[in-house]
Amino acid sequence: MARKKKVSMQDIADRLHISKNAVSLALQDKRGVSEEMRYRILQVAQEMGYGQFAERTSAGGNVLILMPERIMGYQDNDHFRFFHDLIWGLEKSIRKRGLTAVISPVDAEMEAKLQLPQACKEVSYAGIILFGIVDKAYARLVWELDTPLVMFDSYHRELPCPVVASANTEGAYEAVKLLIRSGHRRIGFIGPANLTTSHEERWLGYWSAMQESSLPLDTGTIMVYSAGFQDTEQEIEDYLNGLDTYPTAFFCGNDRIAYLLARQLRKRGLRIPDDISIVGFDDLHYEEDSGPGMTTMRVEKEQMCEAAAEMLLSLKSANREMLRHYIRPTLIIRKSVMEPNHSSHS
Repeated sequence: MARKKKVSMQDIADRLHISKNAVSLALQDKRGVSEEMRYRILQVAQEMGYGQFAERTSAGGNVLILMPERIMGYQDNDHFRFFHDLIWGLEKSIRKRGLTAVISPVDAEMEAKLQLPQACKEVSYAGIILFGIVDKAYARLVWELDTPLVMFDSYHRELPCPVVASANTEGAYEAVKLLIRSGHRRIGFIGPANLTTSHEERWLGYWSAMQESSLPLDTGTIMVYSAGFQDTEQEIEDYLNGLDTYPTAFFCGNDRIAYLLARQLRKRGLRIPDDISIVGFDDLHYEEDSGPGMTTMRVEKEQMCEAAAEMLLSLKSANREMLRHYIRPTLIIRKSVMEPNHSSHS
């Protein structure tokens, strides 16, 4: 029987109609290719069985990573990088444990029609990691499979199962406490709590910090509803247009919101942090942004990926207990918050 031909970088390049050098840069995680192209190269490498991806069931089995395709479709490259890091962090953590991660995107049509990826039928697997924000009905479809399951980064409370996520409530509480220590008393909040558990928990952390400090909640400076992530910038603009006076600081549900807010405030002639301080969440780096570095809560992505792989492989069967493993984020102080001894707010 003829030996199966070993997949080369040139084979991947030919499949994608790109240069072998681009493939090499992507596989070594070096600069020189866009994040979207890097992701496509890694996907094809996995599909073709290149190098470390060649180890399938002989390495002890597979783990399916189901993720909504739209989370890789953010137009800003920096948010793309955030999810890219988590996806391939999961792949690395699973590979370290002798298994192979099979990454299976779920597109909008599949989600609407409640269709599972082909991998669920064609690949033998030890369990599933459901990653990202999916519709509740689709999450239930996956949840009802008779297999070990871990929900990662986001979840639905109505579907009890093991979950690994950032400690959003505690992180938000710490972020708002920083603003309070900096002298701020009128602190706004922007985050779509209606769309994800992450933003809902960050809203709770904001509320807890304000209540503990006996600071009143001004509903006029709070935006917790969004029609969808694609509408965020227009919603922020409309929200600011409806304010008579601005808070002296904002806590935002993620860094994307924080940077969009900063852009809108600068359009109105306001300076960050001289006029308004801002804290975000996630620790994204927007290299093209000309404003100050964003104070934020850094999501510890590597720890989350390790915890998800460990939790899934500890399950012997489908588990319907409400298990939660939260990874505490780290406060990163940059220049978007006025230092306490320089704050003029009271």
